[in-house]
Amino acid sequence: MTTGVALVTGAGRGLGAAIARTLAARGWAVAVNDLRSADDVVAGILADGGTAVAAPGDVTDTDDVTRLVAAVTGRLGPIGCLVPNATGPQPVVEFADLSWRTHLDQLEFFVKSPTLLAQAVVPGMKDLGGGRIVHIGSDMADRALPGWSAYAAAKAGLAALTRVWARELGPFGITVNVVAPGWVPVERHADATPAELAEYTADVPLRRLGAPGDVAGTVAFLASDDAAFLTGQCIRVNGGHSIALR
Repeated sequence: MTTGVALVTGAGRGLGAAIARTLAARGWAVAVNDLRSADDVVAGILADGGTAVAAPGDVTDTDDVTRLVAAVTGRLGPIGCLVPNATGPQPVVEFADLSWRTHLDQLEFFVKSPTLLAQAVVPGMKDLGGGRIVHIGSDMADRALPGWSAYAAAKAGLAALTRVWARELGPFGITVNVVAPGWVPVERHADATPAELAEYTADVPLRRLGAPGDVAGTVAFLASDDAAFLTGQCIRVNGGHSIALR
């Protein structure tokens, strides 16, 4: 679809910030959501000549989602591109310590939040005659690492939502895809050691770590007219790291 209004959640830093900046550079008016301040990201987009507004709110809360989508629509117009990127803590929890609360903490962000957001924006997308939903998944759903069962299960659930919604929303011109990054170090990975970075990189066929721009560029492609006939897909942005698992 042509550019319009995009809502990116969890975009005050990290991958979300890179996605917001890239979409703005491609001509989208971007609503930058975060529980923390999104002011720096918004200011940077404005300084570069783009259009952006801060859209604070808890995207796991039904009332907050309704409010923020109404606020964005009122300021910028109907949302044509949704990128649910917000996440919470991602602790390593071994099997013996796994609880239902552990699962719920991940499902809140990767199943509940995308559902609330999609239900809030899809009516406007239908009025527009189409739209783009680009979920942010993870190749951790493929890698089956010990201690990551709750996170992997929630991300796998997100991939399943993507496929089902692609079928349900396709007749309305709405595409639904998921971008599944590998390890792309951002601010919250500041404590990663050089040895850990080197060990991971050695298993990547392209022999480098991913950068936020790699993910953001893929999201921007899926939001563009060039991806108009692409839906229900999972695009792994990991330099080929999980090739042997498929």
